Amino acid sequence: MLFSTLRYIYMGWVDTQLVDPLLHFHYFGFSWIEPLGRTGMYSVFILLAICSITIALGLFYRISAIFFFLAFTYVELIDITYYLNHYYFVSIISFLLIWLPANRDFSIDVLLRPNIQQKVVSSWCINVLKLQIAVVYTYAGLAKINYDWLIRSLPLSIWLPAKTGIPLIGWMFKFKWIAAVFSWAGMIFDTFIISGLLFQRTRVLAYMAVVVFHTVTGILFQIGVFPLVMIGVVLIFFPAHQHEAFFNFLRRNFTKTQPNAAPKQLVSAKTPSRWIQISLAIFVAFQLLFPWRYLLYDGNLFWTEQGYRFSWRVMLMEKAGTATFYVKDGPEGREGSVINRQFLNDHQEKQMAMQPDLILQFAHYLSEYYQEQGMKNPQVRAEAYVTLNGSRAQLLINPNIDLAKERDSWVSKDWILPFDESKVLP
Repeated sequence: MLFSTLRYIYMGWVDTQLVDPLLHFHYFGFSWIEPLGRTGMYSVFILLAICSITIALGLFYRISAIFFFLAFTYVELIDITYYLNHYYFVSIISFLLIWLPANRDFSIDVLLRPNIQQKVVSSWCINVLKLQIAVVYTYAGLAKINYDWLIRSLPLSIWLPAKTGIPLIGWMFKFKWIAAVFSWAGMIFDTFIISGLLFQRTRVLAYMAVVVFHTVTGILFQIGVFPLVMIGVVLIFFPAHQHEAFFNFLRRNFTKTQPNAAPKQLVSAKTPSRWIQISLAIFVAFQLLFPWRYLLYDGNLFWTEQGYRFSWRVMLMEKAGTATFYVKDGPEGREGSVINRQFLNDHQEKQMAMQPDLILQFAHYLSEYYQEQGMKNPQVRAEAYVTLNGSRAQLLINPNIDLAKERDSWVSKDWILPFDESKVLP
């Protein structure tokens, strides 16, 4: 995360994504979160970098974990158009770190306060991390068991032919069957990799598969630090004595302290306290159930995107669209079209045009904007044409609805038009 934070600053994304935009698209229930301004946002990222270092070193660990979680999640919540699954994953893991005794050995905190050192932790401290990683992989695998991914090899059959210029492996992407191989391999990997990591006989091979899989996907697709994150975190599946042996190697070569014996068991099965049990039960129930909320909505999930986010659906669709907004001053007023780029950057416009809730947010922004310009009762409608996994473009929402009167909620949005399967290309 230190690398990711410094990269974000170096690439200028603090300015282009957080400071410069005229408006930001908000997560439902978090419309009150706004950027702090240029000085404030760079201060937040400096704080993230410092906390990344101090957490890694085990220095002022608990307070560092708290500040990192709050700062990172704040940045993540500023604009929904930059939503990524691994941002959500980092927020969850950083939240868990607040409660875990990850600084009780091989840390600066132990050097400063030797009395806090401990060689044994309760098993829930390890298992809650394993469970969270298992949820990410397994749910991503289950989400790939669908007709488009396995039978039509979509969206990989669209993406991979554009990757033929990649050294060493690019030549294979000119063959159509490669997309099918990659699709099935991706589903099998995500669904069963946790099983491989859980058992001693298959753990090393499974970890090698993790490294190869995430290295290849990192080369093929622009997914940021996600491959590095997952290659790192799955090491939690290796037994305690192997981690201890690694720490002893570092002690022997880089410090003056004597190595500890490498006991076979560093995890205690001691029953956690009642409040920990209750908290864990709530956390686990949420992680297991929340991704299934899409079942409460009708229609094609990839089309409506109701229940799509925070459900570990990774790279499952190729979706693009154009949205033209029309503003009218009351029922009898004149109607004019809006130039989206007067208000949005390229990324925001691209993401907004294919996501119904963002179209609604932009319509409300336009209504408020034109009220400030003197309109008494601006009506806002939108014609959004969207293509999904190579289908013919079709209207995403009802173009006759005054979006300024609609309100976002958990309730199904009846102004989203159903996906027309007849427009799916053979």
